[in-house]
Amino acid sequence: MKKLTSLAPILAALALAGGCAATQPAAPASVQNGVLVGANGMTLYTFDKDTAGSGKSVCNGQCAVNWPPLMAGAMAPAGPDYSVVQRDDGSRQIAYKGKPLYYWVKDAKPGDKTGDGVNKVWHTATP
Repeated sequence: MKKLTSLAPILAALALAGGCAATQPAAPASVQNGVLVGANGMTLYTFDKDTAGSGKSVCNGQCAVNWPPLMAGAMAPAGPDYSVVQRDDGSRQIAYKGKPLYYWVKDAKPGDKTGDGVNKVWHTATP
């Protein structure tokens, strides 16, 4: 019985250490050629009409059809520069430094940046 009680603190420490080994979620975007890209390698954009830190996106309806938002999963995004904003429809969108992130529907392949400068209000997202 004495051996069992002396193992209890060791087993408790191992159980706690196992919880610390859980992996953090991956960042929702990475940097390629100086711009942020989604997990699919497609360029991400910001919209001048979105206010950084407002916690919401103003690109809804047809705007969101042309500029699909980078959607957030159930977990909070990794990294101090990423946050989640609430969309008008209740869905959650990833933001970088407070600015919601979007794809451009006319970008056909990874590396395309055809949305940069559209209507002088859309820009590639940069770190």
